[in-house]
Amino acid sequence: MGNACGGSLRSRYLHSFKHAASQRQDSEYSAGAAANDSPKKPSRPATPPATTDAHGGHASAPPAAGMRRGGAGAPPDLGSVLGHPTPNLRDLYALGRKLGQGQFGTTYLCTELATGVDYACKSISKRKLITKEDIDDVRREIQIMHHLSGHRNVVAIKGAYEDQLYVHIVMELCAGGELFDRIIQRGHYSERKAAELTRIIVGVVEACHSLGVMHRDLKPENFLLANKDDDLSLKAIDFGLSVFFKPGQVFTDVVGSPYYVAPEVLCKNYGPAADVWTAGVILYILLSGVPPFWAETQQGIFDAVLKGVIDFDSDPWPVISDSAKDLIRRMLNPRPAERLTAHEVLCHPWIRDHGVAPDRPLDPAVLSRIKQFSAMNKLKKMALRVIAESLSEEEIAGLKEMFQTMDTDNSGAITYDELKEGLRKYGSTLKDTEIRDLMDAVS
Repeated sequence: MGNACGGSLRSRYLHSFKHAASQRQDSEYSAGAAANDSPKKPSRPATPPATTDAHGGHASAPPAAGMRRGGAGAPPDLGSVLGHPTPNLRDLYALGRKLGQGQFGTTYLCTELATGVDYACKSISKRKLITKEDIDDVRREIQIMHHLSGHRNVVAIKGAYEDQLYVHIVMELCAGGELFDRIIQRGHYSERKAAELTRIIVGVVEACHSLGVMHRDLKPENFLLANKDDDLSLKAIDFGLSVFFKPGQVFTDVVGSPYYVAPEVLCKNYGPAADVWTAGVILYILLSGVPPFWAETQQGIFDAVLKGVIDFDSDPWPVISDSAKDLIRRMLNPRPAERLTAHEVLCHPWIRDHGVAPDRPLDPAVLSRIKQFSAMNKLKKMALRVIAESLSEEEIAGLKEMFQTMDTDNSGAITYDELKEGLRKYGSTLKDTEIRDLMDAVS
C-alpha cells in the first residue's frame, strides 16, 4: 500500500478523522478505560492535545474515529436491533452500581441470579442508533465478540439482550484495573515485563487476524486485568470498531485514535497490518512512557505519523536493547507490505517467551511518565464525565465541539483556568483544590 499521501490530503484526512471521532462508539468497560492523552516528553508541554472523550460502559475512553453511531433526533421506534427476541435481562440478572458512563450508554455491575456470579453489563441506548448502519455496528460488535470467544485474553461475552429502550451486552467482569495502573503498582519494571505484556497484546491481534477480524482501535486503555494479582489475565475489552475482513480487502474509512493510528489509515488505504503498527506504538509507550508520534495538535500528530521519524535518541532509548528497537522499527515500518505480521512479531527474539529481553529495571523516569500518562487520562475522564452528566442527549451528540470550546486560546491544550471555567459552565461541583490536584498530578 505504501505511504504516499500528504500535501493537500492532510486537510481531508484531518476533517474525516474529526468528523468520525465525534460519532464514535465509546470504549465501555469496568475498572477504568482511560482517555486518549499522552504525558509530556522532556521539554514538551505538560498537557497533550485536547480530544473529546466521553465514553460509556466500562469506563470513559477517548473517542476513536470511525464509529458512525449517535446523534440527536432519533426516530421514536427503531424496532428490533438484534433481530430476534431475547429473555428479559432483569429476569436473569440483578443490576448493581454503575461502572462507567459515556455518550452511547452505561455499564453496570450485574449479578447472575442463578449463580451469584458478577458480570459487567453494557447498556446501549437504542435512541442513539439512528441509522441502519448504527444498528449493523452493534450487531457486528456482538458477532465479533462471539467469534473470538474462548481466547484467554479476550473478554468473554455472556449474552446479548434487548428491551424497548436498550441493547444489553453482558460480559466478563474485569475487576483488576488498567494496564498502566498495574505497571505503576508493581514497581519493578523491565524490558522483559514489557515483552510479556506486548506478547499478550500481539497475541490478541494474531488471534483476531487468523479469524478474519481487524481490531482497528488497539490502545492500552482497551486492555484490562481480570485479576489484579495476575498480569497474564490481561483482556482486550472493546471491539466497537472491529470489522471482519477478507484477504486482500482494502478499507478506506478513517478510524482509530490519534496517537495510535497507522499512516495507511490516514491515507484511506489499509488492511490488518494497521493493527501491527498500533501494537508497535503501544510497545514504544511501554518502554518509554511516551508515544513515538507526538504533537500539540491533532493535525501535528497526524503529520508526525506520516513522516514516521522514530526517536531513539532521547532517554531512555540509549540504554534500551538493540533487539527491542529492531522490533519497534519493524512494527512501525511505514510500508504495510514490509511490516511484520502479528505472527512474525511473536517469533521475534525480543518478544519470545524466554527471549533476549533483559530483566534489568528500566529508568524510573519511564514509570514516572507512565504514571503521568495514566493521571492525564483520569483527568480527562473525570472532566468529560462531568460534562456528559450535565448535558441533555441532544447536547451530548455535540460533545466534541463543546469540549473544544474550553480551549479558549486555541492552543490545542487545556489549561487549569480553561478547564475550571469550562467545567463551571457545565455545572461542575468539583472544588478548585480537586481540579488543581488533578492538574498538578500531570504537570
